Amino acid sequence: MSKNSEQSSKKGIKTFYISTIFSISLVLLMVGLLGLIVLHAKNLSNFVKENIVLNIILDEQAKDADIFKLQKEIEKNPIIKDTEYISKELAARNLSKDLGEDFIKFLGYNPLTASIDVYLKAEFATNDEIQKFTRRLKSKDFVKEVVYQESLVDLVNQNLKSISLIIVVFGAALLLIAVALINNTIRLAMYSQRFIIRSMQLVGATRGFIRKPFVLTGILHGLLGALIAIAILIGTLFVARNEVPDLIILEDYSEFAILFFGIISMGILISFLSTFFAVNKYLNQHIDDLYKK
Repeated sequence: MSKNSEQSSKKGIKTFYISTIFSISLVLLMVGLLGLIVLHAKNLSNFVKENIVLNIILDEQAKDADIFKLQKEIEKNPIIKDTEYISKELAARNLSKDLGEDFIKFLGYNPLTASIDVYLKAEFATNDEIQKFTRRLKSKDFVKEVVYQESLVDLVNQNLKSISLIIVVFGAALLLIAVALINNTIRLAMYSQRFIIRSMQLVGATRGFIRKPFVLTGILHGLLGALIAIAILIGTLFVARNEVPDLIILEDYSEFAILFFGIISMGILISFLSTFFAVNKYLNQHIDDLYKK
């Protein structure tokens, strides 16, 4: 009878530990999914900003040497991501391709001028930075004008700012919920072990000796929960990439590594602190209070 009771007790503890690990993993999974959304949103924001093009329209009389010198100067500017020289001939070919017919045969000449397409780094894609940049360019005699969609730049930045604020608020709320849920799960697990803690105290075990196995178990549960959450996140990324292949342009594996490390650290840290304080609670509790819920 005693043997069956002991086996039943061990089975119950094992089941409780498994449920604790999966509870932690589900909470960390929610945090991880939000992290992936934030990373993809940030990368999408950068992708959009870095594809805003500034067309530097050049004078027809501009010399090739002056043009290439200007292009090199622009590329040295720290706010510039990339440049591309568009000759009159290339501009004509591109326009003919877009129109679906050769407009030069119709007009009898090529009315287009050479230009340099400039792409800014994401953090500098604002109207203030662009205007500073264009003022310097206009000082060149062979630069006719700099064309870009000013309203589009404002619209992109305003929308991204609003979306970022919503994500930050939602993320902070979810993080608080995650901490509270993991803490409550571990406190409940420690509640089921309160009599074991008291028994160890009664036989003379020190507080550190009693606390150590529970804290190590809590850390292990946090680590396993984080690894399960990461495995599900990797599976989610794999499925998403198969469904939407273009997502690959928004993926940065170094950022994913940082996110996964953050999930592991969060799982371990919260589990450690929650277990530590929960065990301390029962170490300091009067024996009569152990029977209270």
